[in-house]
Amino acid sequence: MTPLSIVPSSTALILIDLQNAIAGRELAPYSGTQVIQNGRRLANAFRQAGAMVVFVHVNIGEIASPLADAPGRAPGAPPLPASAMELVPESGFQPGDVLITKKQWGAFYGTDLDQRLRRRKIATIVLGGIATNFGVESTARDAYERSFEQIFVEDAMTSVTAEAHAFSIRTVLPRIGRIRTTEEVLAALPS
Repeated sequence: MTPLSIVPSSTALILIDLQNAIAGRELAPYSGTQVIQNGRRLANAFRQAGAMVVFVHVNIGEIASPLADAPGRAPGAPPLPASAMELVPESGFQPGDVLITKKQWGAFYGTDLDQRLRRRKIATIVLGGIATNFGVESTARDAYERSFEQIFVEDAMTSVTAEAHAFSIRTVLPRIGRIRTTEEVLAALPS
């Protein structure tokens, strides 16, 4: 395992879908509360170090819904209230943080995330959020195709099952970045 060193001026923390409609679901291997707490700790430390902090949320009412055997929302389901898309207050979103609204699983497609990162000369992104194998992995795959270095904070992400989380952590994400814990990432920030 390569040692981890984070350069705040060229690194962004990106936290995916820490919002009311998603964070309160039954999740594993970590609860929504655990992921939110670790995400908040990371956001506070990244801000203090002068790094870019990005929160991403999905507009569930406008997410693409092609025909699928197991759709995310049942066809014809009633619209969710606007509060479903709001970040949970415990996430720690602050003025000065970037807020990206997506309409797909990944945070790059159809948003200005790539442009915002490039304007800040970001080379490395640190990812966490819900769900590991949906929003986080989709964003990670897109980031890999854009040549960003990536660090995945294993205990600052979770999924609908422990098995789904573990599959991404063991099989997909190590091929496109480095897997670390919240404590390891915090220790890699300059003091």
